[in-house]
Amino acid sequence: MMTGLEWVVITAASGLAGFIDAIVGGGGLVMVPALFATFPNAHPATLFGVNKGTSMWGTAAASVNYARHVQLPWRTVLLAMLCACVASIGGAWMVTQLHPEMLRKVLPFILVTVLLYTLFKRDMGKQHAPRLSARHERFWMMGIAAVVGGYDGFFGPGTGSFFVILLVRVLGYDFLHASATAKLLNWSSNIAALGLFAYQGHVWWHVVLWTALANVAGSLLGSRMALRHGAGFVRGVFVFVVTALILKTSIDAYF
Repeated sequence: MMTGLEWVVITAASGLAGFIDAIVGGGGLVMVPALFATFPNAHPATLFGVNKGTSMWGTAAASVNYARHVQLPWRTVLLAMLCACVASIGGAWMVTQLHPEMLRKVLPFILVTVLLYTLFKRDMGKQHAPRLSARHERFWMMGIAAVVGGYDGFFGPGTGSFFVILLVRVLGYDFLHASATAKLLNWSSNIAALGLFAYQGHVWWHVVLWTALANVAGSLLGSRMALRHGAGFVRGVFVFVVTALILKTSIDAYF
């Protein structure tokens, strides 16, 4: 049985995670540590299953909110979502064959490069100016979905941020359109991982039911703020989240 304080902690963490995740990704920075702190004796796979089950609903709510206000190339996005889902399953299988320790140590340096590039390219992502033809955009978005979706299944931290920066840099999206698209791609990769955890019995559905409600509320608030304040606001949150990811992944890898 959970105490009242434990319910308060994970509910608040879930709401905040949904808020951050809806804007630019990175909600796991809040939710995963809160779950491990609240349930220190639980199996890690169970806590990851709870996190995926929670964030799936928040991501879906944010995706619907974005879809109502942001015009997206739906045929391309749907094909990319399928790629993200399949690649995530492949990544989850790979983690049973390989140990992600090397990736854990390299990831902080990759994130530092992303952060510096974003800071020095001040105009990047401010204007929505897709630079590719529909056919080439479809090809590149499916490739991005496959690479980052596979990474999500294999390891995971920073998935939303990687989706956003690649959509901005490669396709010429602004941060708002990139974040809206990233929500849909990330939802697909989450579904695959959640299916695996559920199949193995690693999801506490009674906890997910409650935390999902808080996550959806946070996601709706976050997506509305992003839509109201635009690409510049999303860019600022992106810089903050990537900085936090650098600190978190560095501590995990080296301390």
